[in-house]
Amino acid sequence: MPSWTNWAGARCRTGAGPAWTPNPCEPREGEHTGPNPTDRAKPGSKPHLLIEATGLPLTCGVSAANVHDTHALRPLVRAVPAVRSRRGPRRLKPAKLHADKAYHSAAERAWIADRGIGVRIARPGVDSSERSGRHRYKVERTIAWLGGFRRLAQRWERKGSNFLAMLSIACILTCYRRLAKHSRDF
Repeated sequence: MPSWTNWAGARCRTGAGPAWTPNPCEPREGEHTGPNPTDRAKPGSKPHLLIEATGLPLTCGVSAANVHDTHALRPLVRAVPAVRSRRGPRRLKPAKLHADKAYHSAAERAWIADRGIGVRIARPGVDSSERSGRHRYKVERTIAWLGGFRRLAQRWERKGSNFLAMLSIACILTCYRRLAKHSRDF
């Protein structure tokens, strides 16, 4: 016969379902997830953005939380669309690339320089974080704009392509809102 001490450690059952069901509010594992090194190894993913000078996102990407940021740099630079200018031919590449210390690698710096793009990536132990803050605030502001979308605050999609689609839609809406605001000002 069970005593009250046995009941204290038992889980409560609320219905005919199995004794244990997964919490529907937990983040799910899936594509582009990995153990987050800063959050007790919970599964997570990192969005990566490439923005233009005023903060409008040009391309975005997603990687697992445990993948080094340098692996995301080349696909982002390759994905930059051709930009139509008022005069002359379309620009196929940015003039200069600013990035934080997480994207620093000698191979990545050389690859970007070979493409004819100016490199301004902070070097660990050499460049101070105060100097790169002049340009970094634009990326931080864009990330804050994307943080306003609840769907991106916590990842719920199992498929990495669905999360990337949500991130792309958020970037599109951010561009639309920003350009609509500027068109009203003129």
